[in-house]
Amino acid sequence: MSSNPGPDELEGTEQPFVAHLVELRDRMIKALYGLVIAIALLAAWPGPSQLIDWLAIPIRNHMPPGTKQLIATGVFSPFFIPLKVLVMAAVLLSLPWLIYQAWAFIAPGLYSHEKRFGLPLIVFGSLLAYSGIAFVQFFVLDRMFGFIQKFTPETVQATPDIASYVETILGLYIAFGLAFQVPIVVILLVRVGLVTLEQLKGFRSYFIVLAFIIAAVITPPDVVSQLALAIPMCLLYEAGIWAAQIFVKQTTKPEEDTSAP
Repeated sequence: MSSNPGPDELEGTEQPFVAHLVELRDRMIKALYGLVIAIALLAAWPGPSQLIDWLAIPIRNHMPPGTKQLIATGVFSPFFIPLKVLVMAAVLLSLPWLIYQAWAFIAPGLYSHEKRFGLPLIVFGSLLAYSGIAFVQFFVLDRMFGFIQKFTPETVQATPDIASYVETILGLYIAFGLAFQVPIVVILLVRVGLVTLEQLKGFRSYFIVLAFIIAAVITPPDVVSQLALAIPMCLLYEAGIWAAQIFVKQTTKPEEDTSAP
C-alpha cells in the first residue's frame, strides 16, 4: 500500500481578508519608501539636468554641427520633462526592491519548493530589464538616429522637441525592458504547467513571426529598431527554453514516497 501523503505545509496559515489588506498596504508603503529614496539619491546626483543630457547623447551625436541642443515648445516642458525623467530613472533604480515587495506579498501563499525560484527570478528579471534598457541606450538609439539622419534633406534642420524625444526614448525603454522578459515568461509558463517544453519548441517558428509583428507595432517606423527588438526576442525565447529545463528541475516539488513497506 502507498504511504499517506504528508500534511499540507500551508494548512492553518490562512489569514482573514482584512489581514491581507493590511499586508498589501504595508508592502505598498515600503515600495513607496524605496522609490522616494531613489528619487532623492538621483536628485542629489547626478541631478535631473544631467540625466537629460545623458539621454540626449545618442541624438546629439547625429545632429548637424551648431545644432546640438533640443528645443522645448511647451511652456512647462523645461520643468516637467526633467522631473518625469527623474521619476522614471528612480523606478528603474528601485526596480528590484519594487519586485521584491510584490513577491513578499504573495510568497506566504506558496509552498517552500515554489518559493525557491522567487529571488532568482527577481534578480534574473531585473538584470534582463536593465540589459534591455542598456541595449537601447548604447546600441539601438545610435543606429536608429543614424539611419533616420540619412533620409533627412539638407534643406531641413532637425531640432527635435525635448518632450517628444523623451517620450520616444522612455517608450523604447519600456518596450525593450518588457521584451527582454521573454525568458522569465517562458520559465513561468513551463513551471506552472500551462505549456510543455515540447510545445514551446514546436511554437518556435510562430514566435519568430510574432516577434516581428510585436516589433513592428511598438517600435518607431524604422527597420533598425524593429530588427533590434525582434532578433533579441527570438534569441531570448531560445534562452528561455534552455533555462526552463534547468530551472524547473531545481524547483519541482519532491514526490511522495509511494513504495510499499
